[in-house]
Amino acid sequence: MEQILMNLVAGAIGGNAAGKASPTFDIGTLGNTIAGLVGGGVLGQLIPILLPAISAAAQGGNLSVGGILTNLISGGAGGAILTAIIGAIKNKAAA
Repeated sequence: MEQILMNLVAGAIGGNAAGKASPTFDIGTLGNTIAGLVGGGVLGQLIPILLPAISAAAQGGNLSVGGILTNLISGGAGGAILTAIIGAIKNKAAA
């Protein structure tokens, strides 16, 4: 459960960072946050599947600092990526 929360929070932060970094990707604070939450949650769930060592550490209850950093980075990246994709599509459609 902690990993999911870390992914969601990091995704929301990553989504807002991506939105504010470029007006092309900005879909408003609420839109950036929602897209970031979804992106962080999805990518954060895919990383442990793709990297079994992280999944094993999480299931063993001894999630290391490296595992926590991986969750935060993957969640933030997922949030930023999804926000950028949605923002670019939305702003291109509006143009």
